[in-house]
Amino acid sequence: MLLPVRKTIKYDEYGLVFKNGRFVKLVGEGKRWFFDFRNALRVEVVNQRTPWIRSTELDQLSKADSLADKAVFVDLKDSERAFVWVDGRLDAVLGPGLYGLWNQLRKVEVERFDSNELRLVRKDLPTVLKNPSASQFFEVTEIAEGKVGVLFVDGAYQETLASGKHVFWKDVAKVKIQIVEKREQVLDVSGQDIMTQDKVTLRLNAVLAYRVVDERQYVESSQDSSQALYRETQLALRTEVGTRNLDTLLSGKEDLARNAKQYVTKVAKSLGVEVVSLGVRDVILPGEMKTLLNQVIEAQKASEANGIKRREETAAMRSQLNTAKLMESNPVLMKLRELEVLETVSKTTNLQVVLGERGLSESITKLI
Repeated sequence: MLLPVRKTIKYDEYGLVFKNGRFVKLVGEGKRWFFDFRNALRVEVVNQRTPWIRSTELDQLSKADSLADKAVFVDLKDSERAFVWVDGRLDAVLGPGLYGLWNQLRKVEVERFDSNELRLVRKDLPTVLKNPSASQFFEVTEIAEGKVGVLFVDGAYQETLASGKHVFWKDVAKVKIQIVEKREQVLDVSGQDIMTQDKVTLRLNAVLAYRVVDERQYVESSQDSSQALYRETQLALRTEVGTRNLDTLLSGKEDLARNAKQYVTKVAKSLGVEVVSLGVRDVILPGEMKTLLNQVIEAQKASEANGIKRREETAAMRSQLNTAKLMESNPVLMKLRELEVLETVSKTTNLQVVLGERGLSESITKLI
């Protein structure tokens, strides 16, 4: 039975006509009559203002000559990706598949990419990454200031990345970025129980300052280069302490640190590291050894104090002897000294002194 079907197509719409599931033609604006025989006809009305063609028959539409100047079709292979810009704005990021967009009422542009190139470098990366579909396709790594990233793809070294944001296509290869600090770093080598040459066990704390000079060598030479550097510093300190007795160690910490640094510097070079400095911060002795050393130091200080006291007494006696010799040869000085003594005595006792004749003065002096 032949049944007429009426469709009204607006100015911003298209009518897609299918007969027995096969695309027949495209119709534009207007009132359209279609004659359907045995329900074989199907008309899909689509709006061009929504540029994406959502038809289930997209593969047929992409091959139709009547749509060649009215739509853009994108067929992406497994390794291809695309950006779709609509009216100058990024509308979507596309993975493998077939896509179609109407381009009569909207300006549609398509950028294609080969994802095998892996890394995406663009000035408008912030805009791209804001798109809702970006997280599905991109792996983003941000490297902070003062650091670099050593890039490995499928286990092979590729390059060293500077600080900043780096974007890679997902699901293409195994991407691994190891972040390396380029600024000077400090390694605390603490709590090392070490025995000296004279069998004294002590605890040593040291500080190692270093910087990475070869990033690739740093990450490839050891599973954990920082830990390897820590271990080598431990060994160097143990070796140096083991060749010294306690007295030599305590009086020559700078010499110990200098020798240990020379050893660590050689090992650090193979790790891609430059040693800036190595210093011994603390030497901690056991409790009983501290007591003994304190006693030794106390005895030394007491001996020094006695020596100083004896020197002062000797100097005082020598001064008195010199004074006595001066007074012996100078009666006037002797008389002045006698008067000074008399004045001192009169201050501390109830003594009245009357100076008169010469004989009386001499008698009082003799009395005193």
